[in-house]
Amino acid sequence: MTQADRIEHTPVRAAGWYRWVICGLLFAATSLLYVDRLTIGYLKGTLTQQYGWTQADYAFVVQFFMFAYAVGFVLFGELIDRLGAKRGYIIAVGVWTAAHLGCALIGFLPVSWVLASFVISQTVLGLGQSGNFPSALKTVAEWFPQRERSFAIGLFNAGSNVGAILTPMIVPFVMLTFGWQWAFVATGLLSILWLAVWIPFYSRPAESRFVGKAELAYIESDPYVPVKQLPWLTVLVKKETWAYSLGKLLTDPVWFFYSFWLPSFFLENYKAELADIGGPMAAIGSFICILQNSTACRASLGVALPVIAVFLISDAGSIAGGWMSTAMINAGLSVNKARKFSLLICAACVLPVAFMTTLTRDLWLTTLIIGVAAAAHQAFSANLMTLTSDLMPKEAVGRCSGIGGTAGAIGGIIMAKGVAQALSGLGGYSAVFLVAGVVYFAAVLVIHLLSPRLSPADFGASAA
Repeated sequence: MTQADRIEHTPVRAAGWYRWVICGLLFAATSLLYVDRLTIGYLKGTLTQQYGWTQADYAFVVQFFMFAYAVGFVLFGELIDRLGAKRGYIIAVGVWTAAHLGCALIGFLPVSWVLASFVISQTVLGLGQSGNFPSALKTVAEWFPQRERSFAIGLFNAGSNVGAILTPMIVPFVMLTFGWQWAFVATGLLSILWLAVWIPFYSRPAESRFVGKAELAYIESDPYVPVKQLPWLTVLVKKETWAYSLGKLLTDPVWFFYSFWLPSFFLENYKAELADIGGPMAAIGSFICILQNSTACRASLGVALPVIAVFLISDAGSIAGGWMSTAMINAGLSVNKARKFSLLICAACVLPVAFMTTLTRDLWLTTLIIGVAAAAHQAFSANLMTLTSDLMPKEAVGRCSGIGGTAGAIGGIIMAKGVAQALSGLGGYSAVFLVAGVVYFAAVLVIHLLSPRLSPADFGASAA
């Protein structure tokens, strides 16, 4: 080996810190995305009471959000490749924040316009929010060497759970104290604050005044390997793409159900227990509840604790999911066995939620069962997402991920319709949780049938 070769192959030591500030901004954006997305779920009861919404009406709003999210997932990938991460994020956050703040104005419209206006605003919200993850992944690719990217992605993705925890801490208090319109204003202003930080402090590493020479050398230390993206249709027809995408189609809707309906489930089934929890919280945070002495008012505050507990438990799944299959591989199992054993273990951990409504009426046992199911979903999802790199060459990973994300959103549209029908008399929440508990086994079966050995897809000369 020549002296030049030795220099080229000498690893560049980690240096600097500003890339982690950028990662922190991605974490904050992802947290705020979930706060804005989940706000309407905590206002469902109030909007239903004030405007006479049915279960089908609320599901209709969610369906349009999911439709826009499905379409935008593909469109934003192309847009961000053209405009870059900075402008892509400005467009994404700007669009969803405008739509979110616009919801506050709907309260001034005639009652007959309210439902249609929420459909429009949530559609625009879904379109804007579909740009978050493509923008964040583009940012990580620009700011982190390959050896740190998975850790950086894990950090910013943890913002989804943090957002789910923050929402019940903010929205019910603001709604009960100032009115539901102000819940949209309070949460939307946080996204404007994020933009005020992102615009002046983000640029490409080579253009940033906060990045020293040593950190820039570390960020750019990976050898340049040009990657030619394969055409969408070429990737779409591969069975390996459908192994991943059908897994997303079947399981992503469960997480959307938890996101949009979990507060309603607790409020509709445990109002008295939640009112007991919310009493002390009302004394601290909401004079309106004290004046009204209302069970519903106190329950609206009390729902925060079980929902927060569910998403705190789910955090463990996010960490355990990636660790589990890696530990199996390190112990000598093949990638195929490690991934599928991990998926099966996760599916088994979800199963108790299928029978939860018949097994217990205790609030905290119910919370624990849903929390474990949510954690198992996160672990399942972590292993499912790794299938894109297991099954696809680099030239097809982005396309496969985009197709899978769209499939998951389509599943969410179907889920919203099914939940509305179940809650309108076809089995209620028991039917919904039954499907949510068994669908993971169906997903594992589909993945195994389409890719028995998890062998990489063969694109032949297309990937050359």
